[in-house]
Amino acid sequence: MNIETFASRLVETRDLSAWVRHFVFERVDQKPMTFAPGQWFNLFLPHEGQELRRPYSIASHPDGSARFELTVTRVPGGPGSEALHAMPLGTEVRTVGPHGLFIREADDPRPALFVGTGAGLAPLRSMLKAALAAPSHPKMTLLFGVRSEADILYRQEIESWAKERASIRVHVTLSRPDADWTGKSGYVQQHLDEAWNELAEPEAHVFICGLDKMVKDVRERSKGELGVPRRHVHIERFD
Repeated sequence: MNIETFASRLVETRDLSAWVRHFVFERVDQKPMTFAPGQWFNLFLPHEGQELRRPYSIASHPDGSARFELTVTRVPGGPGSEALHAMPLGTEVRTVGPHGLFIREADDPRPALFVGTGAGLAPLRSMLKAALAAPSHPKMTLLFGVRSEADILYRQEIESWAKERASIRVHVTLSRPDADWTGKSGYVQQHLDEAWNELAEPEAHVFICGLDKMVKDVRERSKGELGVPRRHVHIERFD
């Protein structure tokens, strides 16, 4: 896809957890957004009279509208995330993209296992929402890890995916669960084998997004223990 430079305006925000916020931007020229599920934009954020360039994965799917969504964690002392979290509605920012090769096309008929942690859910959400809107119904499993129940991003939405489509499974695991949590606990790596075996599709592709340590571990275990071909393992790091 062609890389464009355009102005986008912040039109909506909402908190997903204590540290993570959902942002909706809209092209000022109202042209439809064009990108592939999984790609990212560079945003030039106003900061102390200058611009900070920051890359953010797109959390929405291309639906023909002029809007795109982001999922951003506020990092204390991080000028980019703090500037974005403090941004008033109506602020316009220079936007450049789309970029990136971490892509799953909406009409891809092949099964997939998505493994993400924290805000690493953003590009995976884009891929899954695009797949849900497509006519093909491949088997897909999401394995998503966060610290606590309060940190489960887009909880109602991701739980609804499995209810809407029998071919989709969603598993959330907490690394620091409360005593009353009845779901999975521990890190995503601990549940990788189970998720892969449940999918039961030897030719499935694996899409991994999160912090570097998790990404490396899941990638190596996918190619090693699970025997996933190298070309079927796709990664995106957030640090």
